Amino acid sequence: MKSERLRVPANKKIKLADYDPGNTGPFRSKEEAAEKLAADIARLEELQDRLYAQSERGLLIVLQGIDAAGKDGTVKHVMSGVNPSGCQVTSFKVPSQEELAHDYLWRYVRALPRRGHIGIFNRSYYEEVLVVRVHPELLANEPLVAGKKSADIWSQRYREINHFERYLVDNGFVVLKFFLHLSKVEQKKRFLERLDAKGKNWKFSPNDVREREFWDEYAAAYEEMLSHTSSDDAPWYVIPADHKWFSRVAVADVIVSTLDGMDLGYPKLTPDQRKQLAQARKQLENEK
Repeated sequence: MKSERLRVPANKKIKLADYDPGNTGPFRSKEEAAEKLAADIARLEELQDRLYAQSERGLLIVLQGIDAAGKDGTVKHVMSGVNPSGCQVTSFKVPSQEELAHDYLWRYVRALPRRGHIGIFNRSYYEEVLVVRVHPELLANEPLVAGKKSADIWSQRYREINHFERYLVDNGFVVLKFFLHLSKVEQKKRFLERLDAKGKNWKFSPNDVREREFWDEYAAAYEEMLSHTSSDDAPWYVIPADHKWFSRVAVADVIVSTLDGMDLGYPKLTPDQRKQLAQARKQLENEK
């Protein structure tokens, strides 16, 4: 599978119209992709074990997408074989008064993974250049420095986010960012499914329909964000999301390929440590 085709080039203006949300790559059906996903889930389990044992590097996964794009399902299925003790998922809602009293990145920094761990941000600091841009009245809640509530705040935040991610990479943390690209037609279909199925009613919010009225504004904000914040250090991947089974296999492929390239291994024991192990084995074998 050629996931590099889904990667947003660094420092290049892109158009979402060039990315087909219904694309399924080399797969013609869910059944064809199932074997690939199962293999990647098993491989991810092994690689996470090495990452945890080595405890030198960490992985931050950022998931962005409009409502019903499949962020929760992606986490549930792709990470199904991962050891929960080495993986944390954080979902960010409307900031609290305590969070607003700090800089806008503060609450995200507090949730970063430790070395040896995988951290998943279900929505992230990119909300600060998405929902806040579509709804600029939200800036009124942020105690910004006088004169900063102007058009250049977005270019400023792109710059700050790029520097922040570069800082993470320089300190041994890999940053992978996925935009689940859902079509408006498919979102409507999923909303109706949530309304029709009692077991899914809880997932639906009347605000979801209101936000559809800003579809074009969100598309423009995403294009700007992707164009300005995809870098060689922290790339964005535009994941076609109209078919859930494909978005999951695509995300899994990128994560596994990335971890495979990190030269992960179990810690090497010193001669003294091996001697201690030999002594422990002898003691256990001599027990009556």
